[in-house]
Amino acid sequence: MTGTQLALLVVTLLTATVNAGIAAADLAGARFVLANSAEVGVPRSWLPRLAALKLAGAAGILLGLGTALRPLGVAAAGGLSLLYLGAVAFHLRARVLRNLAFPGFYLATAVASLALAVSR
Repeated sequence: MTGTQLALLVVTLLTATVNAGIAAADLAGARFVLANSAEVGVPRSWLPRLAALKLAGAAGILLGLGTALRPLGVAAAGGLSLLYLGAVAFHLRARVLRNLAFPGFYLATAVASLALAVSR
């Protein structure tokens, strides 16, 4: 296994894990999710759909680890990147900067997954 392959594996597993975790928090209606989404102007009714997108992205990048489904992994990582770019935009629009690191972290893992998936 090359260094790039190992990095792809580790980053993909990290990205999938954190997305599954935050999707579960979205679906459970965790207090911090509800408070944050209300503060940045995301309607509560969006949370199940956003959770579904996060879970689909996590599944897609994991499936994309296989050579035959590499385009799926690239598309899923790109989709997650766009999702979190939107989350960052919502934070900036609402001027909620104190917890911008959270969507920023998710965006960074998605972009890293995308970059590594494209590079292999």
